Amino acid sequence: MKSPAAVRTLSTGDPGRHRGQPVLTVAQVSSTPEYTTETESDEALVGRVAAGDRTAYAELVARHLDRTVTVAVRVLGSRAAAEDVAQEAFLRLWQNADRFRPEAARFSTWFYRITVNLCLDARRRPVHDDLEAAGEPADPAEDAVTRIERRQTAEALARAVRDLPERQRAAVSLTYDLGLSNAEAATSLGIGVKAFEALLVRARRALRERLTGGGEAGTDGTEGGRT
Repeated sequence: MKSPAAVRTLSTGDPGRHRGQPVLTVAQVSSTPEYTTETESDEALVGRVAAGDRTAYAELVARHLDRTVTVAVRVLGSRAAAEDVAQEAFLRLWQNADRFRPEAARFSTWFYRITVNLCLDARRRPVHDDLEAAGEPADPAEDAVTRIERRQTAEALARAVRDLPERQRAAVSLTYDLGLSNAEAATSLGIGVKAFEALLVRARRALRERLTGGGEAGTDGTEGGRT
């Protein structure tokens, strides 16, 4: 079976596997609009991916790539590192699609847990700071002063989020960038709902304090050692 235009494949070198490993770039997926129709649920597509369907795989990438990179940028503070994480996350989707259980969780909850875990692992490596580069483009209808003020506000918020402990950054991104419910975000982080809500409260409090010139966030996303 030939790969779709959005996906390049490399041999795994594993004789026990019958599928290559798709290697993706942002440009490849972004330039293939034929894979952006939404005729099937994510969960149905994962079932097809588990059977080796590259078209279904490319569709899932097209649907979730931007949000995956957004979450990773929030946690890592680096666009380049975020794209590396996104590529690894989608590679794991291809390799592990048969492990997904739709009766246990939505696809987005399952997949973004993979993404967050990869981000937390990647934090062990040094990254450069370019979170501001992920901001929204300026509205051409706005005047110059308004655009400057909006950019300054966005940059201040980006710096404040970047200074949060990594799990708080992940909580903020899952809630506000992806719009996940508390239950879904908690599952993505591998914690209980109450623990997630407490984590998000601490993140919001820390952001308010930083944006108003006071307070410091904890170093591990906890208070007094509690999760």
